[in-house]
Amino acid sequence: MVPAVSADCSSTGFTPLVVLELASDTKQEAIAWLLGRIRDPQQNGGAGLLVEQLGLGDGGSEKENPNLFLVGAKWQRLLSGAEEVGLFKEFSDGSMRGFTCANKHNFKHFEGDGDSFLSMAECQYIIKHELDTLRAKDETHVPGHPQVKLYPGKSIIRRLLSKGVLIQVFPLHEKEELKRLSYAWYQKVKLSFQPLDDIRRYYGEGQALYFGFLEYFTFALVPMALIGVPYYLFDWENYDKYVVFAVFNLVWCTVILELWKRFSTSLAYSWGTLSRKKAFEEPRPGFHGVLGFNPVTGREEPLYSNTKRQLCVYLVSLPFVLLCLYLSLYVMMIYFLMEGWVLSVHDEEPTFWTGVLLFIPSIIYAVVIEIMNLVYRYAAEFLTGWENHRLESSYQNQLVLKVLVFNFFNCFASLFYIAFAMQDMALLRQSLATLLITSQILNQVMEAFLPYWLQRRRNKKMMRKVQKRKAVAEAELPLAEQVRLEADMSTYLGTFDDYLELFLLFGYVSLFSCVYPLAAVLVVLNNITEVYSDAFKMCRVFKRPFSEPAANIGVWQLAFEAMSVIAVVTNCSLIGMSPQVKAYFSESETQLILWTVAIEHVLLAFKFILSFIIPDVPKHIQIKLSRLEFESLEALKKKKMLEASELTKGIQ
Repeated sequence: MVPAVSADCSSTGFTPLVVLELASDTKQEAIAWLLGRIRDPQQNGGAGLLVEQLGLGDGGSEKENPNLFLVGAKWQRLLSGAEEVGLFKEFSDGSMRGFTCANKHNFKHFEGDGDSFLSMAECQYIIKHELDTLRAKDETHVPGHPQVKLYPGKSIIRRLLSKGVLIQVFPLHEKEELKRLSYAWYQKVKLSFQPLDDIRRYYGEGQALYFGFLEYFTFALVPMALIGVPYYLFDWENYDKYVVFAVFNLVWCTVILELWKRFSTSLAYSWGTLSRKKAFEEPRPGFHGVLGFNPVTGREEPLYSNTKRQLCVYLVSLPFVLLCLYLSLYVMMIYFLMEGWVLSVHDEEPTFWTGVLLFIPSIIYAVVIEIMNLVYRYAAEFLTGWENHRLESSYQNQLVLKVLVFNFFNCFASLFYIAFAMQDMALLRQSLATLLITSQILNQVMEAFLPYWLQRRRNKKMMRKVQKRKAVAEAELPLAEQVRLEADMSTYLGTFDDYLELFLLFGYVSLFSCVYPLAAVLVVLNNITEVYSDAFKMCRVFKRPFSEPAANIGVWQLAFEAMSVIAVVTNCSLIGMSPQVKAYFSESETQLILWTVAIEHVLLAFKFILSFIIPDVPKHIQIKLSRLEFESLEALKKKKMLEASELTKGIQ
């Protein structure tokens, strides 16, 4: 439910939902023009929203940007917006249906004027959609800024963002609701499920699905962790016994991904995103090209040659990625030289300190891996932006592909080399443990403690500033100060890095945990702390992100499934290398290889058969979806029959 209006909001008394921050040097005529377009009714080409300028507050500093604007909307406008974006809500019969204003009283929880029907996250998403679809009409440029060209029919907000006139657009936190969510989510330590429905209502489906997957992945690791502990305690040096654990790995990584599809489908249906139609994608901010005619939209807009983009990909991006892979390989060989030197020192004079020294190369290598991943990430973002992808989805897919390839090679190449080239299981176990533990510590420091420390400094600075101006009896900041504090917060960049971390952890567990059975235990402990640190970041460190409708985890599902296929090959190869299996093929190594490859193919076939046997959509949801489709077809038939009968009467 949208909160009550704060007393210090503005004289008009509307509920602020979204903040627009324009550059401090924006011309007044540009501001007046933009606010006019936002306020204009839809029939006149405007957004039909409410917008007011945020005051500087008591004793405001001249250094503060005065161009902060609060955007809200009347309830009828939000309800019509919900219909425009295709929002699905629960119908009176319990099914999920697309919301329509004409049929609004037949939806559950719609009471009176419906002022509590939409969550605040849904209202903010609607406002963002209306702002994004605000189109240029006959303007050729932004008033007062002749260098900022406008194209008829193109999004004004995206253009202003790409040209730096508009600094940021972000949704406001709702203090009381955030307090309740924080308490239920991370402020009390408890053995229970996360409040996914509350997370979804506050942050949207995309964020809730990430936390749902994190929770699901953690619980899925518990059986492997329970099996791994006795393996660690009793079969530590007996590598023949890891055959059973490797077989368990093969089944586990296939089954959990298939069951996740069913679980995520159930979540998406209950949240109304499973059948929701994907909105038409606008060009991403920063996309540029030669002005031309778009045959899809029928408008004149910037176009960019796909051939030129492909040349950029294959002649620049691909060679760069290969060069980075070569550098990663070179660093790996330096690590092995260090490892060899340390082993020679320890063998000459084994002491406690030389024993400690054995772990130093792996720790240094783990730190270097994290640094290389970070530097490469920035380079990949720059390259993908330079490729000039028109749509955000294609940009994200290309970025994910680049980052996954490098991170996989950078993190796992040394383990593959130790396992299959050196065939040193003791060193593989040590390297895996060191890489896993070091990367988890570094991730927690970079993701939670550092942002928390920076944000705490900002909060103290803001409180000191407020207390200088005015005696604040309450702990909470006034609205004007709260908006400026949120505007200064770090921007949440999405779930990309979070999914990437889970992808790498899934790789460590599914590929080599049969050699180091405690891997699953360490990942479970990491994920438990990750839930609390990520929840803390979302509530206290970052700006509130806009809700993003999602029916699944998208391209990451394919990434995890690809990793599970690699896990089949890896575990079969480890089984074939075990002395216990080699003893059966002591006379012919060729037979061993052929049998290993044959079993691997059988297991891959079993994996794909299992993916068909386990349906992605549960039966009860299939029935509900089929019933809705049937009702839609019947309604369409009745409509056509009615139109035909009216046409016949008109002719007679």
